[in-house]
Amino acid sequence: MKEKSRIFVWTLFDFANTSFSIIVVTFLYAVYFKKTVAGSESIGDLYWSISTSIAMLVTAFIAPVLGAIADYGAGKKRFLLFFTFLCIFGTASLYFVGPGEIFWGIFLFVLANIGFEAGLVFYDAFLPELTAPKNFGRVSGYGFGMGYLGSLATLGIVYPFIQAELIKETFPVAAIFFLFFSLPLFFFLKEKRKKADRTESFVSIGFNRVWSTITHLKNYRNLLIFLIAYFFYIEGVNTVIFFSGNYASTTLGFSDSDLLIFFITVQTTAIIGSIILGVVADKIGQKRTIAITLLMWLVTVTMAYFTKDQFTFYIVGFIAGASMGSCQSVSRSLMSKLIPPDRKTEFFGFYSFFGKSSAIVGPLTFGFISYLTGSQRIAIISIAFFFVVGLIILNWVKDPKILPNE
Repeated sequence: MKEKSRIFVWTLFDFANTSFSIIVVTFLYAVYFKKTVAGSESIGDLYWSISTSIAMLVTAFIAPVLGAIADYGAGKKRFLLFFTFLCIFGTASLYFVGPGEIFWGIFLFVLANIGFEAGLVFYDAFLPELTAPKNFGRVSGYGFGMGYLGSLATLGIVYPFIQAELIKETFPVAAIFFLFFSLPLFFFLKEKRKKADRTESFVSIGFNRVWSTITHLKNYRNLLIFLIAYFFYIEGVNTVIFFSGNYASTTLGFSDSDLLIFFITVQTTAIIGSIILGVVADKIGQKRTIAITLLMWLVTVTMAYFTKDQFTFYIVGFIAGASMGSCQSVSRSLMSKLIPPDRKTEFFGFYSFFGKSSAIVGPLTFGFISYLTGSQRIAIISIAFFFVVGLIILNWVKDPKILPNE
């Protein structure tokens, strides 16, 4: 398969899986959980933050081990297939969650979210196999751009359901969308696998390799500094994603139809931001581009705090969308340049560990502050702390483009 075809098939999975993130994590199920399952009580924010944190905690700790196993010879595709179907099953099952069923609402969401987030470890690890390092920025941007295009397509499909107030029905629709468009990757994209002789179980091999990597992290100082910076700033990104729908609905009084238009705006600018800043990253370097997106995030949360009308919040969404896709895609491409090529999935497992473990603290911070103060405005402005700390630590990272001998 030619390089362009491989890239297209790979990005098609991004097109598929964002049906879960937009329908379940960001928009319809997030609002459904707060309004219907939790009965519009303020403690619903805390329940939601707990459920997202549980999923991230589980993913954070299994990702490095699974990545090490995949690198050793078990392969990425089989793990990606398992977690994809786990997400699809959990998403479709949300249809059966009704008012007051908080336990099942949390349990099935956690199951689906673990499938989604763990699958990304193996999906991201395909990137270094698709193209040359000089193109990582734009190819990663293409993936995120396709993802947000998938979000738009999903929103278009579920629009009649929203108009008819058939919110629960959108969950199996999202699951079917994910299933259908993820299949080409499993059928057509070949992975580079190495056969390895082993005298112990894959689980033992995975834990041993992870421990070896942890003890030698001092040899990857630049990578470690980046992961710490990523830990902080992606915490802010994840929190905004998890609570943007609830914030717009609860604080600004957005209806479901208003939210649909808002998220269409966000997804559109996310496509543009992912592609344009992906190309910019290949020109000026990933580090500088990430810094630009973090400044955009600081503007976003500050404006969200002061915004009192829906029109201004659309402007906030415009900036958030442009920074959201680009921040994530450029971070992925920078990670691809920093990792050792023979342990790419394992190190993407650590990338996932830092990203998902950070997503435990951020949502809990938002949910707890919102619950204590009764104000989502105070909760949203508190997220600026994570962007500021991440930006400061990022300053110590050496961009691969300016490293010596490269």
